[in-house]
Amino acid sequence: MIKHLIVLSAPSGAGKTTVARHLLEKFPQLAFSVSATTRAKRPNEVHGRDYFFLTSEEFRNRLANGDLIEYEEIFGNYYGTLKSVVQNALSRGQFLIFDVDVKGALSLQKSFPEETLLLFVAPPDMQTLEQRLRSRKTETDEQIHLRLTRAEMEMGHMESFDKQLINTDLAETLSKAEEIAAPYITGSPLQSKMF
Repeated sequence: MIKHLIVLSAPSGAGKTTVARHLLEKFPQLAFSVSATTRAKRPNEVHGRDYFFLTSEEFRNRLANGDLIEYEEIFGNYYGTLKSVVQNALSRGQFLIFDVDVKGALSLQKSFPEETLLLFVAPPDMQTLEQRLRSRKTETDEQIHLRLTRAEMEMGHMESFDKQLINTDLAETLSKAEEIAAPYITGSPLQSKMF
């Protein structure tokens, strides 16, 4: 069964962005659904490509106008999916891939149950997740602690997703993600591969 909305979620540092990029490369019919956020732009990020970077006031106005399908406050910043982005894609029969938090993923499924495939990417364990977060060197110890605390909550929702991937070996995880997504995007399974 074809699903036009491929929704990836994972604790920060588990590898969902890498999986999303891989699927975008493998399936040219997929486009990245760009979320809106109030967080500061990081180096090399581009408005409209990585996120729609909005001020808090702009975000609140969008919310008040019903322009967001889902939104979440994470670590003092807001993130959300613009309704117009999804509706425009579905009206054209376009496939979108989402890189969102757990609650956002569940909200998307609630809004578009027939069109949504939920895929959860999990770290092999919390110690590995902490090592990955620290190796990025983008956050303070306090921010890492907050991310790990949040990761425990997110892992508690893993069984609510259609498919789960444990990211122990990246190459294997990417291959498995491709195998899972293929039938929903192309309507036929990938040729079987040896793992």
